[in-house]
Amino acid sequence: MAVLALAATAYLAGSGSALPTGAFPLAITLVALGFAAEFHSFNQSKEAAGSAALIPFTAAALVAPSVNTVLLVGVADLAVQLLNRRGALKAVFNPAQHALALAGSIAAYRIVGGAPFIELAGVSFWDCVKTQLLPSTLLVGVILLVNSVCVSAVIARSSERKFWRLWLTHLRLSLPTLLVSIVVAFYLAWLSVNLGIIGTAGMALPIIAVRQLYRTTVELATVTQELLELMVAAIEARDAYTSGHSRRVAKASEIIAKAIGLSPAEVERVSVAALLHDVGKIDERFGPILAKEGRLTPEEWEIMKQHPIRGSELVGLLSSLRDIVAPVRHHHENWDGTGYPDGLKAEQIPLASRIIMFADTLDAITTDRPYRKALGMEEARSEFLRFRAKQFDPSICDKVVSSDVWAELYVCFVAEARRMQRAS
Repeated sequence: MAVLALAATAYLAGSGSALPTGAFPLAITLVALGFAAEFHSFNQSKEAAGSAALIPFTAAALVAPSVNTVLLVGVADLAVQLLNRRGALKAVFNPAQHALALAGSIAAYRIVGGAPFIELAGVSFWDCVKTQLLPSTLLVGVILLVNSVCVSAVIARSSERKFWRLWLTHLRLSLPTLLVSIVVAFYLAWLSVNLGIIGTAGMALPIIAVRQLYRTTVELATVTQELLELMVAAIEARDAYTSGHSRRVAKASEIIAKAIGLSPAEVERVSVAALLHDVGKIDERFGPILAKEGRLTPEEWEIMKQHPIRGSELVGLLSSLRDIVAPVRHHHENWDGTGYPDGLKAEQIPLASRIIMFADTLDAITTDRPYRKALGMEEARSEFLRFRAKQFDPSICDKVVSSDVWAELYVCFVAEARRMQRAS
């Protein structure tokens, strides 16, 4: 990362983009605002950090799009790392990441004709928008792209998690406030060249306001994630024998959703629905039945058939989960209409529910239960083919059992289930 940052900075220096006359004091003032914001940065999540420093740093790049600004930001960011006594890795990675993003964005800005805002003093705001909005949007877009890729790549490498999923989450959390940042940074840059250093320093208040927007967004996302974890823990506490079931079904559903070509956003939706597909079982009425060993009576089965309804009611209480109400309610519907609770058939069943049905059944038949042993890989494949177009969506069944997807499911999902059972 440090090598890439140095290379990008050297390229920018060689392009002849020296600091425009009169811009240096403004650039220092803007970077100082960014330093203050970065010094009081907060954790965006367990995976990334965010602060309102992006706004003044971006404004500094607009005012003086040159290698000098990159160096100023790099020094300010390094000072933050040292003063906050962060680890050696962060002390190197964060300044290098920001320098790389800023150098690349400034180069792109100059290539498409972006002008130093210091040269636009006296130009009306709307005239400035007409000529500089597109280059400025490109500048911020490159910063977003480089930062999100770098952070997601490092986390994926260190945690052995999927890069694309981390990147999607990072973009989803960052994009709304970054769009606000584009507007504020653009206005801050224009205002600074027209009001001077004192006016620029006075822009600290809106920067603080945007920083609070970051914090609120992050806290809401954190609360939602913690609530999901709590709900899953409550489900597993009800039925200790199938501990890990919800997570395995979520993983299998994710693999299947990607295999049939769903978008990353839809894959995420299916995964969350699968994680919470059995949340209705935390209702008190299901407790004694879940604790029972052996097969259920017909009466007990009728009671258990209500858990998808209860689950959909529970997830519907949260606005952030309302798009998974239908998948949770219908994850026990059969392709031929013999399922429950509503007897839907074929395309009437939500696609996410059909995926979860397949993944849920896979976990059920490939793990040991008190009344039967787990099926092997080929036996499980035969069962899915036998109930194709009866219980399972035939297109999903054909895609999964007749391709490399089946092997991926078995290795990443079934093997893990058996490992957990042996450990217990």
